[in-house]
Amino acid sequence: MPVGDTDPFTPSPQRPVRVRARSMPADAHFEPHSHAWAQLAYCASGVVQVTAALEGARTCKTDEITYIVPPSRAVWIAPGARHHITVLEAAEFRTLYIDASATPDSWQGCRVLVVSPLLRELVHSLDAPAARPLGTEREGWLSALALDEITHADTQALGVPLPHPQTGDKRLRALCQAVLRYPGERATLAEWAAHTGASERTMARLFRDELGLGYQQWRQQAVLAHALPLLTRGQPVSEVAAASGYASDSAFSAMFKGAMGQPPSYFQNKNGL
Repeated sequence: MPVGDTDPFTPSPQRPVRVRARSMPADAHFEPHSHAWAQLAYCASGVVQVTAALEGARTCKTDEITYIVPPSRAVWIAPGARHHITVLEAAEFRTLYIDASATPDSWQGCRVLVVSPLLRELVHSLDAPAARPLGTEREGWLSALALDEITHADTQALGVPLPHPQTGDKRLRALCQAVLRYPGERATLAEWAAHTGASERTMARLFRDELGLGYQQWRQQAVLAHALPLLTRGQPVSEVAAASGYASDSAFSAMFKGAMGQPPSYFQNKNGL
């Protein structure tokens, strides 16, 4: 389902914020593409996965980062950033297209934003046919408020970066892939490192140098990416905690609430609403 340049929802300086609403079944996807405008990928319900290129990134040597996006979060994609989207759970997908003239100059690449109740309602209010008369006063007010709310939204580091497949360290890539494959494994970094033939100290340095994160930070993001879809399917918190490598529900819930701002139960069967 590629997105083309003839999209009738293309924003402009006169109409800087456009909203497109689509009902997306699980496993639907948008092929890799880019826009001349910014995009905010958000779901009123469901869960999507956004993978985006990190062109010009200075904090790590990876070329892509993957985000798991529940309804309480959205991914900001800068103008020109190549990205692709996969629907993990059937979603009411809301795409905000934002003209490059209205985007903050310092916002490069991608970031995860916390969707406030106000922003959620603004998206709903701006969801209107493309044929609505250009530049209505109401649309101008709503667009300006939405842009202000986006600019001031809290951010969270929910992406899961991986080493570059060609230039990244193969030992680090093997370790990351093993953790993602077996998120319930309660091995320490030293134990994981032993399987790669490297020391714990070497692997800790590689995490910092190539991914810009410590191992525990990276693993927490991998656990969140693993746990969110399970929770939205209604799986019990105890089962999700065990499947994520936590010995107790309370420890998992404390980590989850600290990262997401809500307890795991908030996302069960309600798609985060």
